[in-house]
Amino acid sequence: MASNRDDPLTFSSNPSSSSSPITVSDPLDSYLQDPGSHIGSASGSYQNEGLLGDSGSASNNDPEFGFSRPEFRQKPLSGTVQFYERHLFLCYKNPSVWPPRIEAAEFDRLPRLLSAAVSARKSDMKKETRLTICEGHDGTETSNGDVLIFPDMIRYRRLTHFDVDTFVEEVLVKDGEWLPGTPEPLKGSYVFVCSHGSRDRRCGVCGPQLVSRFKEEIEVHGLQGRVSVSPCSHIGGHKYAGNVIIFGSNVNGEINGHWYGYVTPDDVPLLLERHIGKGEIVDWLWRGQMGLSEEEQKKFQELRLQVNGETNIDGRSVEETQGQVAGEKIPACTSQTEGTGCCQGDEISCCQNPVVPEKVDDWDAQSSAVKLPLEKKGGKKLISQINSGKGAYVRKVCATPTWFESWERDDTYAALAVVLAAMSVAVAYGCYKQLN
Repeated sequence: MASNRDDPLTFSSNPSSSSSPITVSDPLDSYLQDPGSHIGSASGSYQNEGLLGDSGSASNNDPEFGFSRPEFRQKPLSGTVQFYERHLFLCYKNPSVWPPRIEAAEFDRLPRLLSAAVSARKSDMKKETRLTICEGHDGTETSNGDVLIFPDMIRYRRLTHFDVDTFVEEVLVKDGEWLPGTPEPLKGSYVFVCSHGSRDRRCGVCGPQLVSRFKEEIEVHGLQGRVSVSPCSHIGGHKYAGNVIIFGSNVNGEINGHWYGYVTPDDVPLLLERHIGKGEIVDWLWRGQMGLSEEEQKKFQELRLQVNGETNIDGRSVEETQGQVAGEKIPACTSQTEGTGCCQGDEISCCQNPVVPEKVDDWDAQSSAVKLPLEKKGGKKLISQINSGKGAYVRKVCATPTWFESWERDDTYAALAVVLAAMSVAVAYGCYKQLN
């Protein structure tokens, strides 16, 4: 049963119709293993259960690698996702045993062979394909060897290292089905959080906290079976940790994969409510999406902000930085300093003088924001960004509306009435002259 996107966080579940979303164990348990542990036997595909390397402490207030690290939210996010068209997730063990380069690890045959096969057949594939490892546990809904494919929204069960070449040939090269397995349809939204601590300490500190918060919010809002979350391996852009990818359908039913960066636990409810619940992109955390090049991602965001009547502030909208509440009508352009001469109407605003650039540093005021109406009217806005520090400088200039843009429907009716009256007088006078 499809959810109503106008009602955030209200989803129904129909587990019998499709494969259930990912079920994960408590991430903090798996990330805080004894660093003295070492990798286990290499005799099988799934027998390595020790810890390889120090993935870092998941301290909530880690000043060096956590959400308060010096470089946090210092870089622009939009356009930081490399172009690709298909995303494979191989379910394999948990982050505590993932080596830094799990796709090349000697003792992990399945990810190593699958990665090698994907790379070898890359030129034969019609779609640019990315491979990532996500958590898997035998005896659960998501077992070791399961493969999730997006945007196809299908799952193949229990891939082994013996099947890798056939799987890549049939599914990824020929875009067909892997006959030994049956593709299971996936429903709902899938959230993946980069938690590859042995690859980068920032992801090892931030990732587990985000997974834990997602699980808490999913349970609080009753979204089990509709929204799933799993830690995943390196996806690129460790400096943007916490990194989150959300796969799901948009308002048109198309499957998209949206990437978010600099996500904190406090941002999780916002992503659930706005992105998953309402289908809205949270622009100030948005890195890009599957299927678009880096340049297309930037242009797509600019166009989206223009359509929504928003001004880009390092990826954030004006009304978000101003902490507007739901239901308020927000002018298209408002003056933030006295004496700048802003004329504002019900839904039309034009600042005739440029607004003095103002630095925006409040990143926590985002959660109470709402989107502007799509039918935004008014003067044209000229926007320039100057990235500096955690905030950004924004210069907004609204052109004075022309007489045509200011022309109202009532004015049209009045003018038409005057013309008709004049014509009536002319016709009456003509008849009078003929009679006389």
